[in-house]
Amino acid sequence: MTHMKTTLDLADDLLMEAKTLAVRRKTTLKAIVEGALRREIHPATEMENPDPEKFEVGPLGFLVLKKRPGAKPMTLEEIKRIQEEIDEEDFQKAMHPNGR
Repeated sequence: MTHMKTTLDLADDLLMEAKTLAVRRKTTLKAIVEGALRREIHPATEMENPDPEKFEVGPLGFLVLKKRPGAKPMTLEEIKRIQEEIDEEDFQKAMHPNGR
C-alpha cells in the first residue's frame, strides 16, 4: 500500500478533539483521520458485522449495540457517568503505566 502526504485545513476545535481522542486511545492523529475516512467511505452497512446478535446498523450507518428486550433505555447522565469512569481509568493507566 502506498501513502500520499496531504494537507488538511481543519477547524481548531475539531483538530484538538481529534488529538485528544488519539491520546485517550493511545494511537496517532493519522490513525484517527484514516479510520474516520474509511468509515465515511465504507459505512457500517457495507462493513462486516462482527456479531449480528449483539450489533445492528444504526440510523447514521454506524454499528450500535442492539437493545435487549425489556431493558430500560440509558439516560444521558448514565452514559456521561460511564464515560467519565472510563476516562478516569485511562488517565490513571497513563499516569501510572506500571500499575504503581
